[in-house]
Amino acid sequence: MPDTNKPTGKSVAESPVTDLFEDGRHPSASEQHWGEKNLAPSLEKSPEKPIGAPTGVNLDEHGHARFTTISGLPIRRLYTRADLPEDWTYDQYLNFPGQPPYTRGIHASGYRGKMWTMRQFSGFASPEETNERYKYLLAHGGQGLSVAFDLPTLMGYDSDHMMSEGEVGKCGVAIDSLEDMEILFDGIDLEKTTVSMTINSPASVLWAMYLAVAEKQGADWKKISGTIQNDILKEYIAQKEYIYPPAPSMRLVIDTFEFGSKFTPKFNTISISGYHIREAGSTALQELAFTIYDGVEYVEWARRRGLDVDEFGPRLSFFFNAHNDFFEEIGKYRAARKIWYRLMKDRLGAKNARTWLMRFHTQTAGVSLTAQQPMNNIARVAIQALAAVLGGTQSLHTDSYDEALALPTEEAVRIALRTQQIIAYESGVAQTVDPLGGSYFVERMTLDMEKGAFDYFDKLDAMGGMVAAIEKGYPQKEIAEASYQFQRATEAKEKITVGANEFVVDEPPPNILYIDESVARHQSEKLARLRARRSNDEVGRRLAALKKAAAQEPQTLTDGKISPANTMPFIVDAVKAYATVGEICDALREVYGTYEESAFA
Repeated sequence: MPDTNKPTGKSVAESPVTDLFEDGRHPSASEQHWGEKNLAPSLEKSPEKPIGAPTGVNLDEHGHARFTTISGLPIRRLYTRADLPEDWTYDQYLNFPGQPPYTRGIHASGYRGKMWTMRQFSGFASPEETNERYKYLLAHGGQGLSVAFDLPTLMGYDSDHMMSEGEVGKCGVAIDSLEDMEILFDGIDLEKTTVSMTINSPASVLWAMYLAVAEKQGADWKKISGTIQNDILKEYIAQKEYIYPPAPSMRLVIDTFEFGSKFTPKFNTISISGYHIREAGSTALQELAFTIYDGVEYVEWARRRGLDVDEFGPRLSFFFNAHNDFFEEIGKYRAARKIWYRLMKDRLGAKNARTWLMRFHTQTAGVSLTAQQPMNNIARVAIQALAAVLGGTQSLHTDSYDEALALPTEEAVRIALRTQQIIAYESGVAQTVDPLGGSYFVERMTLDMEKGAFDYFDKLDAMGGMVAAIEKGYPQKEIAEASYQFQRATEAKEKITVGANEFVVDEPPPNILYIDESVARHQSEKLARLRARRSNDEVGRRLAALKKAAAQEPQTLTDGKISPANTMPFIVDAVKAYATVGEICDALREVYGTYEESAFA
């Protein structure tokens, strides 16, 4: 009798039984029997057909149907115990929720003890209008606020600057001064409301304004909670909204780590963001690897500064994308927790178990939304949000169906929030922890994500870290290639986008939110009045003090105090004098200069 535990030597094209032995698999006798007696006759009678055009990525070398994730990773027709490592055990690879390696989540009771925070990304036009939207969201069950800033604010320009023309209030709210931040959060108790701010290069400036508003409200800085994105590395990699060169930008980030660990122990001083890396066209694996390695880079810069990883580490948070490929996304989130645990404990020397925990926010994939048949986006967002929840996110934002066309209307943002609430309160998925844990497919996907990420880490280590890799253009080129391959497959209809490249119909566009130039005029008028009534001499003195501190090399003290050259206290002083975002960023531009990306080979 022939040895059925070895391949027969026939090609995959000739025998699906041989397919069972691919990639080092050791199928059981029963799986082999199924392959011979059930699978082979079924394939002979009804050959598999690709999802999409039978060309390119959808065909293997024998011309047979090939199935891949949205990122292009091959998918087997069936997953069994043979797809897991031979030494696979529950305790080693999974363990219980709240226990290392945290595959099944960082909280022992999952969402039973605390539901994820339902945080809607919002901001448009003026602070007055955005304040109304925030109150609308909170009244309809939103549990946290997430501030979207307009492009001038993101780039460190005031609304009346020539570089701001045509962009004021268009992609988020315009914030020029402490006065605007006061209006933005008028009537909102910042000690009781968690707030996330999507701001990077000028993050310390906007955070200082937020802290000043909280102080004016009488809030205790030690009790306020929220997050500033503050992730400058992903700006160089993907989003390109940077101001200063990498080294001084990293110094400003580490200043916030040091300041936050002493004065705002419940506030996350960074949200290390894969979201924008994915939006730029990366694969799920590239998003995972580059994001987590960015986290390593921040920790290593902070340690070189003399900061204790167990002091600032528990306030590091992450921000991931939730894309359309349901199981790939779930595997990504589960792998992320395992990887961060291993890195923090073994590579970065963290001793505090809280430092080992990866806490992350998720946003559904804006890049997946279509302007064609936009109501289809409601279904996309629901699938993506469900993947984030099954992957164990701590916080979630669901995109509105009309965001491929404009900033969302009130109706669209309410539907997006209701999508989260239906998942939370009607679907049943929040009642048990990691309900897909133990699935052969999900566990294999998790392991593949983990291995692929560490392969990328080896390459980045060899380049000297992420800053050096960015200067060489490595992550940028990787993402560009992945984006090109997906676009090629989409144009060839090898990857189907319902309503865009298949199942297309003509229909009138929906009503959308329109922001006109009156917002820019309103903001410019406010700025003129502000500059007329404030003490401009005091503003000048405080900006001069900031520039002096920024020009010095910060030194970590051993008496529990922050460095005298830490820029945060000087920025707080400047915003309290009503210095504007543009004025503060210009002061830092004088010290650090600006960055222009080189052309990469």
